[in-house]
Amino acid sequence: MAPSSSESPHVVILPFMAKGHTIPLLHLTRLLFLHRSDIAVTIFTTHANSPFIRQSLHDTKASVIDLTFPQNFHPEIPQGVESVDKLPSQSLFIPFAVATKFLQPEFERVIESLQPNVSCIISDAFFPWSLDIALKLSIPRLDFAGCSNFCIIFYDILMCQEFLVDSDDELFSLAPSFPNIKLTKNDIEPEFTHAQPGEHTDFYTDVFTATNKSKGTIRNSFYELEPEFVDYWNKEKPLEAWCVGPLCLAATKVVSSEKPMWIQWLDEMSEDKNCVLYVAFGSLSEITIEQFREIAIGLENSGEHFLWVVRLPSEDEFMSEFEERVKGRGLLVKNQWVDQAEILSHECVSGFMSHCGWNSVLESICESVPMLGFPITADQHLNARMVEEYFRIGVKVVTRNGSVRGFIGSECIENKVKELMDIEGEKGKDMRKNVKKLNEKARNAMVEGGSSWHTLNLLIDEVICKKT
Repeated sequence: MAPSSSESPHVVILPFMAKGHTIPLLHLTRLLFLHRSDIAVTIFTTHANSPFIRQSLHDTKASVIDLTFPQNFHPEIPQGVESVDKLPSQSLFIPFAVATKFLQPEFERVIESLQPNVSCIISDAFFPWSLDIALKLSIPRLDFAGCSNFCIIFYDILMCQEFLVDSDDELFSLAPSFPNIKLTKNDIEPEFTHAQPGEHTDFYTDVFTATNKSKGTIRNSFYELEPEFVDYWNKEKPLEAWCVGPLCLAATKVVSSEKPMWIQWLDEMSEDKNCVLYVAFGSLSEITIEQFREIAIGLENSGEHFLWVVRLPSEDEFMSEFEERVKGRGLLVKNQWVDQAEILSHECVSGFMSHCGWNSVLESICESVPMLGFPITADQHLNARMVEEYFRIGVKVVTRNGSVRGFIGSECIENKVKELMDIEGEKGKDMRKNVKKLNEKARNAMVEGGSSWHTLNLLIDEVICKKT
């Protein structure tokens, strides 16, 4: 199915059903059109996810094809749930991800009929089954992983070696190539530190196998952010890592006739010369009501102004009373979607308390906002450690016994918030200086002639448009 020399390049993009995975690939779609006017892009999704993707790309020439998602494949996943953020519990992620394999036959039938012929498949890493189709149809597959080079390298190393420490909180070196990078077992999900045979291990084994057999891997990062990790990967691995981000810088600005109430509130804070801490933990993070209360107490006792976008698991009298007590100094935006980049770009936002999902880390860098890491799951603990110790653009919470994993007390939150928001303190000045430098490097990487711009051009020429 390789395209003939007279055909325009045609890229198929297969995003995973989670906003944090989908949105960067929609940004990449825009970049492809920007770099090659003659390129065709087809996005595959499911019926329930289609409206969001179509609306996001309505002003582009991208085509969107809907696949039929399986129903009744798991007793605990309700019918009609077609995205991770709609799952009753994130413990059901693996059964959901495994079930996407039922999309394979329809995807294969449709992709064979597309015109012009498909030049390349860009597949989320969580669809390892797309490799089978790519190999069968002789189409190069590019793997997309929405996390850092550091994280991918760590887990790749982890798949091949055992831990050299017994304690979950004892520091150890990532690898001889990175002697200054110290981690603990608690920076890694328990399913990897205490791996057992079963669906979880099988799924991630398939993911890593498919990645390593792909034509290359696209990373939402930029060379200047992680040079030693990009160099390590491209030296040690047979497939190249193509850093084409931060993809959030390709987002289009949405101009609204009326400002959301939280932006209006930030405007008021700005008029009063107040610095504001933005607090958000992503759309997938599961936090107990007890932990919410500790966060609230810590924020209240810090004395800082804050905007907290919160997904409360249930109504709670304590949180309602807290909201009333902090009125005027703190604003809670409950169970609503917000434009995070718009908030981070506001002139009065001086800190970001975050779960440290990779998209949030990049958005914080791109708006020069230092971070307070409150990691919860997945790669977030690794990212939080990078934020504090490698990038030196923030701090992170710890438990009362000093561990990076577990219940976080209000006194730690209070102290870390004060540390982050101390603009005139030595550490506060250093964090802001460092994040501003990374901001400049990120923006330079994405403009014409920058490292990410150049890398995407090479990717288009050497993989997408290469005649076979």
